[in-house]
Amino acid sequence: MKLGMNGPRGQDPRSVLSILWIFVLMNMIYADILNTLKPGYLDELEMVSTGLSGGIVLIFAVLMEIPIIMIPLSRFLPWRYNRIAHSVAVPLSILWVIVPSFFSPGTPWSYVFFASVEVMTMLFLLWYVWQRPTVKAK
Repeated sequence: MKLGMNGPRGQDPRSVLSILWIFVLMNMIYADILNTLKPGYLDELEMVSTGLSGGIVLIFAVLMEIPIIMIPLSRFLPWRYNRIAHSVAVPLSILWVIVPSFFSPGTPWSYVFFASVEVMTMLFLLWYVWQRPTVKAK
C-alpha cells in the first residue's frame, strides 16, 4: 500500500490509527466475553483469583489501559511521538494478548481467532506508523 500525506482513501492518518485501536480493543473485549462461555470458566476463575494480589491486578489494569490510551494518543500526538508510542504499545499489547493463553489450559478456538485478528491489526498499526513519512513543521 502506498502511503502519501493521507492515509487510505484520503483519511487522516491519525484517525486511521485511532480507529484501528478501537477495532483492537473491541476484539479484546469480545474475546474476553466469549471466553466466559468456556466450560469450567468459573472454576478456573475462582482458582486463579485466589492467588492474585492487588499489585498483579494493577499490572493487568495497566496492560489493558495501553490499547485504551492509544486511541486518543493516536489522534493527538505529533507523528514522531506516535511512532515512539506505537513502538512501545504494540509489542506490549501483543504480549498481553498472547501470553495469557499459554497459562490457560484449553484455550478456546474463539480466543485464538480473536487474538490472531488483534495481533495482525497491531502489526499493521506498527507498520503503518513507520511507513508514513514524517512531516516537518513549517
